Amino acid sequence: MDRAVDAVNLGTAGGDLSLWGLFMQADIVVKLVMLGLLGASIWVWTIVFEKWSSLRSVNRAADGFEDRFWSGGSLDDLFDREGSNPNHPMAAVFAAAMGEWRRSVRVAGADISHTSVRERIDRAIAVTVQREMDRLERWMVFLASIGATAPFIGLFGTVWGIMHSFSAIAAMHNTNLAVVAPGIAEALFATAIGLVAAIPAVLAYNQISTSLTRFASRLENFGSEFGAILSRQSEERAA
Repeated sequence: MDRAVDAVNLGTAGGDLSLWGLFMQADIVVKLVMLGLLGASIWVWTIVFEKWSSLRSVNRAADGFEDRFWSGGSLDDLFDREGSNPNHPMAAVFAAAMGEWRRSVRVAGADISHTSVRERIDRAIAVTVQREMDRLERWMVFLASIGATAPFIGLFGTVWGIMHSFSAIAAMHNTNLAVVAPGIAEALFATAIGLVAAIPAVLAYNQISTSLTRFASRLENFGSEFGAILSRQSEERAA
C-alpha cells in the first residue's frame, strides 16, 4: 500500500523540479540528510569568517606589538604596559617569557646563563605558543571532517533516494523518463548539497591551515629572538 502511494506521489508531484520542490518530494531520510548538510554548510561558513577575522586581528596586533617591542624602549616598561595576561598571542609569548625571567632574577640572582633557567624560559615560550595556537585552531578539525565526509553523506542520501524511487517506479510498472527523472533528480540533489558543503570546507581548511602555520612560525621566531635578548641582558649584568 505504501509503495503504491509513493508511486502515485512520484507520478503526480514529479513535475516540480525546483530546488524547493525537489526537497519537498524527497523521502524523509533524504530530507534529514539534506538538512544536516545544509546545517553543516552554514556552520562551515561561520567558522571560515570567524577564522579569517581572527587571523587578521592577531596579525594586526602582532604588527603593533613588534613595533613597540623593537622601538628601543625598556622591556620592563613594555611588560608593565602589556600586563601579565595580554589578549593577543605575541604579547602573551612576551609576557610568559618576561614573567619567567623576572621570577628567575629573584630566585637565581639574574644568572640566566644557567641551563635550567634558559630551559624554563624556553619551556614557558613553547607552552604559550602551543596554547595560543590551540585556541586559534579551534574548529579546524570540524572543517577537515566536513570536507572529507560531506560528499559521502550526500551520496548516502542519493543512494537511499534512488532505492526509494525505484521501488515506487516498480509499483507503477512505468519506466517513462517523465516518471523516473524527478525521483532521480531529488536523490542527486543530496549529493549536490554534500559537495556544496565539502568544497568550501576543503578550500578554507587548506588556506586557513597555511595561515595558521605561518603565524605559528612567527610566534616561534619571536620567542627565539626574545630568549636570545634575555640571555644577552643576563650576560651583560653578570659582566
